Amino acid sequence: MTTHTVIKKSFLTCLLLWAVNVFAQAPSRTLINKAFQRGEVLKYRLHYGVFDAGTATLNIQNENKIINGHSSYHVIGIGETRGTANLFYKVYDRYETFIDEQSISPLMFVRRVDEGGYKIKQDIVFDQEYHVINSNGKQFHNQPDYIQDMLSAFYYARTFPFDNETPGKVDSFTCFVDDKVWTLKIKFVRYDTLKSSVGKVRCMVFEPIVQTGRIFKKSEDLQVWISDDNNHIPLRAQANILVGSIRMDLVSYSGLVSDFDKLK
Repeated sequence: MTTHTVIKKSFLTCLLLWAVNVFAQAPSRTLINKAFQRGEVLKYRLHYGVFDAGTATLNIQNENKIINGHSSYHVIGIGETRGTANLFYKVYDRYETFIDEQSISPLMFVRRVDEGGYKIKQDIVFDQEYHVINSNGKQFHNQPDYIQDMLSAFYYARTFPFDNETPGKVDSFTCFVDDKVWTLKIKFVRYDTLKSSVGKVRCMVFEPIVQTGRIFKKSEDLQVWISDDNNHIPLRAQANILVGSIRMDLVSYSGLVSDFDKLK
């Protein structure tokens, strides 16, 4: 084999490897985020029918953890039952997500669930550049660009502009939940004025399109009220389920990126 042939093959090999790397990577994305910042805390109260059933807290930590060279938002979400609800079905769920500050997509996700003795322990690493997800040691390749986890999806949706919403408009994006890829669809229903625990607020009402059968009777049995301002904070979520109704209301907040628009 001549020196010329060796050089030619080496060049072709390098070119092929370069092409594989370039075309395997997700395109770089930079999203403008005017909705949330580090230090934000949202606290909710859960009701099951007329009963006070529990609390939920979403806290963006005051830290910038660097993961694989990416600055991240570290979010901790905790949901737990309170009072008499613990006597029937005790729940303590802890979720953590590390969201890439530039692309608003997850880098890591941690899930610790204890619901009436049923426990889930899940650790997920997202390689958004090469479309690979590692879930408890199991790898999933060829994933959609900037796929979300179940907690980061909440913050990603808040960055949507929601300009000139019209009834029936549907926004959608992909999520990785329980080792499966789901397309989450959110349908705009109407504008509304909500009298809430934190004041009277102009809202946008959405219906996340849910699966029927296991929990919900109809796909529109879940509605969410989102503040119609830059913060896009969920103020209320209400669900009609097979065995009653559940409502979650915002009861306090702090550390918002911009002033909360309240109606007098």
